[in-house]
Amino acid sequence: MLTKVFSAAIQGIDAFPVTIETMVENGTQFNIVGMADTAVKESYLRIQSAMKSCGHHFPHYRTTINLAPADIKKEGAQFDLPIAIGLMSACEMIRCDNLRDYMIVGELSLDGSVMPVRGALPIAIKAREMGFKRLIVPEANVTEAAVVNKVEVFGVRNLNEAIGVLEGNGDLTPTRINTRELFVADSMRFDLDFSEVKGQENVKRAFEVACAGGHNILMVGPPGAGKSMMAKRLPGILPPLGMGEALETTKIHSVAGKLARGSMLMTRRPFRTPHHTVSPVALVGGGASPLPGEISLAHNGVLFLDEFPEFPRQVLEVLRQPIEDRVITVSRAKYTIDYPASFMLVASMNPCPCGYYGHPTKRCTCMPGQVAKYMNRISGPLLDRIDLQVEIEPVAFDAMADRAPAESSEAIRERVQAARAVQAARYAAETGIYCNAQMNSRLLHEHAWPDQEGMEKLKERMTRLNMSARAFDRILRVARTIADLDYATRTTPDGRPQFTPDEAAAMPVATLHLAEAIGYRSLDRANYGSHF
Repeated sequence: MLTKVFSAAIQGIDAFPVTIETMVENGTQFNIVGMADTAVKESYLRIQSAMKSCGHHFPHYRTTINLAPADIKKEGAQFDLPIAIGLMSACEMIRCDNLRDYMIVGELSLDGSVMPVRGALPIAIKAREMGFKRLIVPEANVTEAAVVNKVEVFGVRNLNEAIGVLEGNGDLTPTRINTRELFVADSMRFDLDFSEVKGQENVKRAFEVACAGGHNILMVGPPGAGKSMMAKRLPGILPPLGMGEALETTKIHSVAGKLARGSMLMTRRPFRTPHHTVSPVALVGGGASPLPGEISLAHNGVLFLDEFPEFPRQVLEVLRQPIEDRVITVSRAKYTIDYPASFMLVASMNPCPCGYYGHPTKRCTCMPGQVAKYMNRISGPLLDRIDLQVEIEPVAFDAMADRAPAESSEAIRERVQAARAVQAARYAAETGIYCNAQMNSRLLHEHAWPDQEGMEKLKERMTRLNMSARAFDRILRVARTIADLDYATRTTPDGRPQFTPDEAAAMPVATLHLAEAIGYRSLDRANYGSHF
């Protein structure tokens, strides 16, 4: 007898359907075909033990199981449960007349329990796209998959519960979640706040500009100046995730197996902090069984690289392409996968090997030439791609001793969101562009071009510092963001906004906005260290 059970596998961050065809005949052989890897072929032993543990005898027939399409490699143990269901249905051990309505995934333990799998969310999305009415997943993945509407999702703990759902005689009911209520309730909860940061107003302003426009930022300062402390508070001033962004971000973390048991949608932007010993593959993604790397795990969030020059040169250079394209293509002999990589790069470093070059009270002990050599660990092309480069001074004692709270993250976030509303109005007709950091050359000419006075100032600065054409573009993008913050936060005497988002979007970039943007390029090669 021939039966078909429908399942799915992961490729990149998306799922693709897999049809499990089971044919039983007289004989004793058991074969799995369809480019199955070792983990899939080992399912025979797991299924045999699981069926016996759940009170079912294992049928001894000549069994052929085909995983279609047969030209795509199948990996992992998520096919255990659908293979077991297909085998039992083909042998008429269970009766299920509506198998075509179900998509099934799950790994079987030897005692018959169903273990969690990676990628439950993209699998649920694929089930809805293909018109399946019901989805059976491990209980540990049910809240994650139930985020997807228009599909009844059943979370099962063991093989017998799955059989009960299929035969219609079990006690399980579909899991339903009010995603939006939970999403809104949790999206603005942060443990760290900028009100705890004393002084460093210029750095806070740079962070505000970076978050308002989605720009990359590099901090340079001595040990103990607060670089890591402020970077960890940056997610609290970023705009909240939209539902579409949350789904895309959760898909990546689901495929990577990074979601905690019982997780649903990710409600806050990711903040990834890989150690400087990270390998290029761990950063980019890929491997024998391809998984997203740290770059993609930071999608729609922040990638924080502390001790920036300590990262190997080959690791840092892989950042160049995803920073520009906001997608990373992993090409290997056996596969090519595109992972999304739209992230804010936040980096920090000391000004020299000893950390005290330019310190107001401590003497630098580095030998002549060591400062330049240390800085040269970061290539010019990579440095060009960092929009804001900020020098940090040590916090004065009076500022540290001041018990009055500083401005809160909520107050900064309100201004950031106001600036993002201006950008949303400006790019409403554009596809895939939602912040100033994503502007192309055409949009730069339309929305960020300065007047004659501003252009002369920019020309003088770029000539003196020998800046690149990429630095020119970055300055214009940052100037546009500073202008958006300015116009979005202006108020009338009675406290109302002076401009609507549409009006602010059409306002020009002034010379003062351009001057501030130029000031954030203080670490360009020509003048590094000349004004500490």
